[in-house]
Amino acid sequence: MSETVLVQPQPQQGIRALSAHRSYLIMMAAKIISRFGDSIDSIAYSWMVYVLTGSEVLMGTLFSLNFIPGIAFSLFTGVLVDRWSKKKIVILANTGRGIMVLLTALLYFLGYLQPWHLFIFTFINSSFECFSTPAEMSLVPRILPKELLLSGNSLTSSAARTAELAGLAAAGGLIALIGVSGAMITDALTFLVAALLFFWVRPKFEEEPSEVSHHVKTEQKPKKTYWSEFKSGLLFVKGQKMILLTMLAAAFVNFCLTPYNVLEPVYVKEILHAGPFGLSLLGISLVIGMILSGLWVSQQGSKYKKSTLIVFGYLLLGVNYALLYIPSLVTLYPLYTATLFCFGMGLAISFVNTPVSTYMMEVTPHDMLGRVGALSSMISTSAMPLGGLIAGFAGAWFSVDVLFLVFGILMIIPGLILLTQKSFMSV
Repeated sequence: MSETVLVQPQPQQGIRALSAHRSYLIMMAAKIISRFGDSIDSIAYSWMVYVLTGSEVLMGTLFSLNFIPGIAFSLFTGVLVDRWSKKKIVILANTGRGIMVLLTALLYFLGYLQPWHLFIFTFINSSFECFSTPAEMSLVPRILPKELLLSGNSLTSSAARTAELAGLAAAGGLIALIGVSGAMITDALTFLVAALLFFWVRPKFEEEPSEVSHHVKTEQKPKKTYWSEFKSGLLFVKGQKMILLTMLAAAFVNFCLTPYNVLEPVYVKEILHAGPFGLSLLGISLVIGMILSGLWVSQQGSKYKKSTLIVFGYLLLGVNYALLYIPSLVTLYPLYTATLFCFGMGLAISFVNTPVSTYMMEVTPHDMLGRVGALSSMISTSAMPLGGLIAGFAGAWFSVDVLFLVFGILMIIPGLILLTQKSFMSV
């Protein structure tokens, strides 16, 4: 009689496995809805700021202010995110951001909106984001098993980018139909709908501690102080070389990207000689690139080292950013030439962001994800206010296309440095 050999079934990967996790699908739906509204708002808001201020310096200053709360508060909000209910944080933050966007739209519609209002609303919205970003990051490994994190992060990113694409495609028509303020109200409503959806998210792989279990734990050992938890998060990141290297690289890359983020409307108008349609087209091509690379990473990314994907992404991003200088040299279809390079930038982004966030979720203890995510956000955006100010002032002195060329070349440096790090390339 032959011996029967039991073969252990292999865990499912990809979209089919993800579809079995209801909370993940709800969370992804919330992100899709909010990103759709954001993409419409990005066209309406950036054009509104340009028309309202008419100043590159003010545009750069406002862009810089967007990151001040993250730098000032993220180190401290991370500990609070780890202590509080992540789901409640996301609900409250989305609700608050929706109210702020709604108020901005109403003031603009009534003709009362002033530049100083934008500074206040931007600061408040960014403060909400200091809580929501690490909270959402902490929720993902609580609703998905470890083996599905890369696929889940990639699919969510691609789905969100698809929603952005739809929003960008609809932006021109919506603005023409209901105006800039109407488009911004649409964004506000998507925040509120996303907040409502999170009521049905149920973390299950590591539940929030109940009052009973929490009471037992506090009797067994003294409760950690805020500052001890704060310090433990810093020490953890210090001991994780790959996380630290990617945080520093991201800070430099974000610094280099600020001229594009701040001066894109100026680039579209003065270099490409286009209007809101051109701004929307560049955004669409960027998003299509992110969707395609995100889908590829979700299906094929596990076959490659995360470090390889990250380095390739940084190099591809820098090269295409620098090539945005080319449209100023051609007289035939400069807008579509720039669109091609924006597509290349979009392809690069998913090769960087998804492996970095996935690795962070894999190696970080669940009860530290809030702190580590907040610290990552703080470090990676720390140079952006400086970059925004430099971009604003430099845009008044130098041609925008020249700035893109210089900063694109500089952006290649982090990829080359990481390529020489043996310990990093082994991951």
